[in-house]
Amino acid sequence: PPRAELYSSTFQSLLESTIEPCLTVAMTKATVDTRERLLAAAERLLLESGYDDVSVRAVCTAADANPAAVHYHFGSKEALVAALLQSRLGPIWEAPIRDLVARNGDVADCVAAVLDPIVELAADPAGRLHLNLLARLVLGRRDVAWTAQGLETAQWFGIDPWARLLRRNVAGLSDRDAKGRWMLAFELILGQFGDPLAGDRVLSPAAVAVLRSFVTAGLSAPA
Repeated sequence: PPRAELYSSTFQSLLESTIEPCLTVAMTKATVDTRERLLAAAERLLLESGYDDVSVRAVCTAADANPAAVHYHFGSKEALVAALLQSRLGPIWEAPIRDLVARNGDVADCVAAVLDPIVELAADPAGRLHLNLLARLVLGRRDVAWTAQGLETAQWFGIDPWARLLRRNVAGLSDRDAKGRWMLAFELILGQFGDPLAGDRVLSPAAVAVLRSFVTAGLSAPA
């Protein structure tokens, strides 16, 4: 009967307009919750045991997640660590980088934007863990895709924006040389602050000042 068809059509429209969006929101929230549990579990285990002794299975177990959850949400252990670093370090670098871009800073400003937050991180055990993990990825020349969503600083985990800033400040510098200089600079900085073999070593203010001057001079050298 026409009335029954009308009721059926109305009910179907109700499903599509209310229930299905709610299910989509619930599934999205569950995905976000699982990712956050995995990140928190990974951070805790890495702080306790170090990178080499933490397995993907252990992270999934600690997060009370499916054994394949890390591979589903991140793809690999390295990608999980990269996501952890972006979620923890991105907000710390957000203000310095925003200020750097707004002022179109010079080379010394670029070095300060990188180095100053690292000095603060090195004073805290969790911060040193993050620096150790970052050093492992950078010094190991790992090909990691930095893809954090919702972070202004996401692109700055790559080398390209730093190279562009450097080329504005050093006349005639090629893109390849700008990237090479920054890679050496990052390796030097992270070698000082993120080397796991350094233990709880803390650089003195004088040592930090020397490092700052050395890196700035190397980046600023004429092309």
